[in-house]
Amino acid sequence: MATVVTLPITAPVLPKGYVAPVASSSSRLSAPHSTGHRVLLPVGHAHLDHLRLTLRHKHDFAAFDAHTAAEREAKAKLLAADNGSEDDLGVGDEEETSDLLALDPKEWKKQDHYAVLGLSKFRYLATADQIKIAHRKKVLKHHPDKKASGTPSETILGINVNRNTNDDAFFKCIQKAHEVLTNAEKRRQFDSVDPALLEDEEDFASVTANDFKNKKLEFFKTFTPIFELYTRFSRSQPVPGLGKIDATKEEVEGFYDFWYNFDSWRSFEWWDKEVNEGSDSRDDKRYTEKKNKTERARRKKEDTAKLRGLVDLCLSLDPRIKLIKQKEKEAREAKKAASSGKPAKKTKEEEEAEKKKAAEEAKAKEESEKAEREAAKKAKAAAANAAKKARRAARATEEA
Repeated sequence: MATVVTLPITAPVLPKGYVAPVASSSSRLSAPHSTGHRVLLPVGHAHLDHLRLTLRHKHDFAAFDAHTAAEREAKAKLLAADNGSEDDLGVGDEEETSDLLALDPKEWKKQDHYAVLGLSKFRYLATADQIKIAHRKKVLKHHPDKKASGTPSETILGINVNRNTNDDAFFKCIQKAHEVLTNAEKRRQFDSVDPALLEDEEDFASVTANDFKNKKLEFFKTFTPIFELYTRFSRSQPVPGLGKIDATKEEVEGFYDFWYNFDSWRSFEWWDKEVNEGSDSRDDKRYTEKKNKTERARRKKEDTAKLRGLVDLCLSLDPRIKLIKQKEKEAREAKKAASSGKPAKKTKEEEEAEKKKAAEEAKAKEESEKAEREAAKKAKAAAANAAKKARRAARATEEA
């Protein structure tokens, strides 16, 4: 058991010329207490340990040390359990189709790298941690060593032959997908020609002005996902959305101004043709590079023209443009009428409100007249009944 040892320590005497320091107004330290002592607050780990020692263990240091060691061990086990069950962020568990497993690693530029790693629902939004975890899960599942150990073998002519027909092809596709998606430049090139993106582009490219008339398409429901699709390629963020029918003139003008001057980082290097294998000719390399550069410029120009066409189509069908022009026309007429001294022409909303009010008044008047006619009819019937009763009473009196 520990013992308390008291040491005879004497504080040195202060010199005669000592002056106590004065805290400046900008100092974060509190001024000294008037009694010369600071107020200590009972907080912190030391105070909690003191309370455990005095209240729970009755100043028994051995029991306190044992309790502290047990708590430390339990905390270590808890941390080990947390580290062992790492959160997989819900990635890498997508179904692997037969077409996906049959991919040829030599055609790696044609494969969907997000689908290979099980990231189809995330795609360009997948984070570095999600890509890392998805790759790890795929490797654990498709590693050649694991497949070899789990595949039955047989002995042919004295040689042990493993009947694994996969030939490690899909594992090579996994490694290539991880290489592409963890390289910022390669991933940017792949995201520019993402297979899912190209399918959506084909669907949106078929939208025409006649579809809105014949198929009665909704403007905002149709164009909102189109512009959200291209938002990812903008160099400047955030990107203004299409908005709703009640958007202001400034919001509508800002939207079209942004998209008519859209600055896209999208590129098409992913589709570049490779130099023929085994060719060391500089002329071949220069010719291929020149041809690739020309093709990239052509595709970039076509992509810009396609997006500009979508913006033109959206502008021509935007119902807010008609509303804005109508309001501007009414404002000009009101201003013109005010300057000429004539009463301002009523707006369409005011005319509709007056028509509605007149219709309500006419309906109320008609109902009032109908009620009066019914009341008069009832009064007339009541008078007739009273006269009939009076005649009956008079005849009864005469007969009596």
